[in-house]
Amino acid sequence: MVKANWPKHVPPFWSTLVASAVLRVGLILYSEWHDAHSGVKYTDVDYHVFSDAARFLLQPNRTQLDNAAGGPIARRLALHIGRRVTPNLLRWPSPYTRETYRYTPLLALLLLPNELLHPSFGKYLFAACDLVNGALIYQILLASLLPLQGNKSSAALSGNKAQTAVQVQDTQSTRERDAMATLLAGTHLLNPLVFSISTRGSSESILCTFILLTLYFALKRRWDTAAILLGVSTHWKIYPVIYGISCVAAIASQTRRANKRYRLLRGLFCKESIRFAVVSASTFFIYGALCYAIWGYPFLHEAFLYHLHRLDHRHNFSPYFYLTYLTYPGQGGEDLLDIPLWRLFLRSPLTSFIPQLTLSLGFGILFGQHRVDLPFAWFAQTYAFVLFNRVCTSQYFLWYTLFLPLIVPRIRSPWLCAVVWFGTQALWLAEAYRLEFLGENVHFSLWLRGLTYLAGHAWVLAKVIDDYTMDTTYTTCR
Repeated sequence: MVKANWPKHVPPFWSTLVASAVLRVGLILYSEWHDAHSGVKYTDVDYHVFSDAARFLLQPNRTQLDNAAGGPIARRLALHIGRRVTPNLLRWPSPYTRETYRYTPLLALLLLPNELLHPSFGKYLFAACDLVNGALIYQILLASLLPLQGNKSSAALSGNKAQTAVQVQDTQSTRERDAMATLLAGTHLLNPLVFSISTRGSSESILCTFILLTLYFALKRRWDTAAILLGVSTHWKIYPVIYGISCVAAIASQTRRANKRYRLLRGLFCKESIRFAVVSASTFFIYGALCYAIWGYPFLHEAFLYHLHRLDHRHNFSPYFYLTYLTYPGQGGEDLLDIPLWRLFLRSPLTSFIPQLTLSLGFGILFGQHRVDLPFAWFAQTYAFVLFNRVCTSQYFLWYTLFLPLIVPRIRSPWLCAVVWFGTQALWLAEAYRLEFLGENVHFSLWLRGLTYLAGHAWVLAKVIDDYTMDTTYTTCR
């Protein structure tokens, strides 16, 4: 009886959404008070970077720096938003005048209301995207991932009794699905990691919106729309490009080939797969070309190229951090001219891409062959990408925890994975506290704990893969 009645105790989704909105508004209001009265700020430093970049777009001549965009169109037209800088000359400003702004210029444009309306506008925008993401998770679960229970038990009945039994079971199944979708979406909406990151001023929620929209349309087999959104997502931040291979694998496995043994391999180069790749790549390059035409090489370097050779010697979860710390330029390391080529190869940031991309792309092909398994494929791809990334902070965990509500119903033992996942992080954070707040020289011991974190999180990924129930009943229809 308790099992049958549990959906009645779950609040409707709209109430969860309202509670999530109130929570975020309250935290944003608190952040304004806290930042005004405390030396330790609630607002993330990146939010100030975003706001400064938007300010440079609106008020370029209030700085002593050269704030002119360097793109071909900007140089030729010499445009500037709203005012003349010198007689007979208009200039287009650049958000990259702000040091450490390493994002698409579209983000700075979105945050122009930080200057025009209210300094916390961006936080409200990020929080609104959080709510949209929760609604998308809810819709994806109901529309594609939570199956409607069958009515086999009523098959032996006949006439009106059978029809009534089917209606009762369908109603009960619908209630259970709705309640389950609400609970799972609520784990995202009420996740402290999620709402703290957005209300502190991180823009990750916007990217998550693009990714979930891509997934939503991919599960609906609207591949052209999904391809466009994947191109936009990759423009916003480069890592979603790894999802392209799993989408192509899903498209390829749906093609009807006489030889099923080589269907996937041949399907990777079929018309539908090539169309998806071309549409997605075209969207990415069109956005990139437009931004380059206005802002030039600074856009190309800060938004993309910088992340290929990025060296961050500050402590983070990455297993590469200690090597980077010891060999960082200016840290008293060896002269690069005296270092053998093989050691330069091992030190190169590009070397970390080998295990990272091998696993990410391999998981995409392996787990992306059934369209309904795309959420799990994207989870496994992103998890591997973050785990072996050259730089890894807590903010990066949001990239793959986004998919957890979509895959948890098909994982047999999630609690043990959660204990190991949190435990290895806590072990690392305890040592990081000694370095960050007490100033103790514990870089080596922190690195050792980082290796424990790596081993623990790798075990979690392997366990999740082992426990995940692949969809064996999935059939394609054209």
